[in-house]
Amino acid sequence: MTTPMNQYALNVNGSQHTVVAESDTPLLYVLRDDLQLNGAKFGCGLGQCGACTVMVGADAVLSCLMPVSSVGKRPVKTVEGLGTVQRPGVLQQAFIDEQAAQCGYCIAGMIMRAEALLEAVPAPSDEQIRSHMALNLCRCGTHMRILRAVRKASNKMAGKA
Repeated sequence: MTTPMNQYALNVNGSQHTVVAESDTPLLYVLRDDLQLNGAKFGCGLGQCGACTVMVGADAVLSCLMPVSSVGKRPVKTVEGLGTVQRPGVLQQAFIDEQAAQCGYCIAGMIMRAEALLEAVPAPSDEQIRSHMALNLCRCGTHMRILRAVRKASNKMAGKA
C-alpha cells in the first residue's frame, strides 16, 4: 500500500516552493530531486553521518530522517542559501580559507551545522564548537581545519577579524 501524495508549501532559502510528495518522503529527497538543491548529500541514510544536514527553523536537522510532512511552516535553509560561488557567505569563505574540505562530501552538512551553532551562539567556545559539530563525520580527518573555520567565521561575524 502506498502513501497518498500531498502538496507541501515550503520556504527554502527564502523562496516559496510547492512540491507534491508522499508524507513520509525524506526532506533530503525533496530538496535534491524536486528542487534541484544538491548541496545536502545522501551519506548513510540512517542519520549517522551528517552529510545531509540542513536547517529547519533554527535547528540543524538530518534531512535524510526528516519527513517533508514534518517541516510545517518552518523555513528551510541549505548551503545554497548562504552564498554563491562568486560571493561565498562568511562561513563558506572561512571553510575555503582554512582548506577545510578534502573530498568535500561532508562539507555542506558541516557548514549547515556550524551555521545553526553560530546563529544560536555567535561566539562559541572551542568546546561548544566541538560538541555541536560532533554529530557530523568527516572521513578525511579535516576536523581541526573545520574547527578553525568555524572559529574564524565567528570572529569575522563579531568584527574581530
